[in-house]
Amino acid sequence: MSETQVNENQTPQFYLTEDHHPEHSTMLGFWLYLMSDCLIFAVLFATHGVLGRNYAAGPSPADLFDLKFVAVNTAMLLFSSITYGFAMLQMERNARMETLFWLGVTGVFGAAFLALELYEFYHLILEGAGPTRSAFLSSFFTLVGTHGLHVTFGMIWLVTLMVQVKKYGLIADNRRRLMCLSMFWHFLDVIWIGVFSFVYLLGALV
Repeated sequence: MSETQVNENQTPQFYLTEDHHPEHSTMLGFWLYLMSDCLIFAVLFATHGVLGRNYAAGPSPADLFDLKFVAVNTAMLLFSSITYGFAMLQMERNARMETLFWLGVTGVFGAAFLALELYEFYHLILEGAGPTRSAFLSSFFTLVGTHGLHVTFGMIWLVTLMVQVKKYGLIADNRRRLMCLSMFWHFLDVIWIGVFSFVYLLGALV
């Protein structure tokens, strides 16, 4: 009888721990990850700041960058951030299909951003302005390519979450994952604004 009482007393405590531990640990762990990513991009920005004027008698940013093209690409990523916000609003309303719709629109804008970025890289390499041409281009390709790699991972994560939401609905675990991806996606937007301002705009005008 005492063994039964021990089991009955321990079970609620076990479930209480399971209910509260994952959410706090996941969010804390994700914030730590974002801070580590901030350090990575800070190093890449600093590296570009040091090497960004070393052209090795090659093309300069003014010779290579088409600001109108980059502005369109920037708009794709900013629009994707807005549509992800719409998806989060629908999630709060517990509207699964509307959430999936706006996540899909976000994916379209994200794919457009990546396609334009790959086109830019391809075009630069065809012109002989590849990452090995100068220190400036090495730092440029590293910084912009690292951001593009993050967007690619975000797209994979987005598609995975859309499958999970479609299959399981807006359960607590999926809501928490959508919140983490929201922070990640907006973080990439902020980084890209820095890239556009510091690398493209400042580089082409100075």
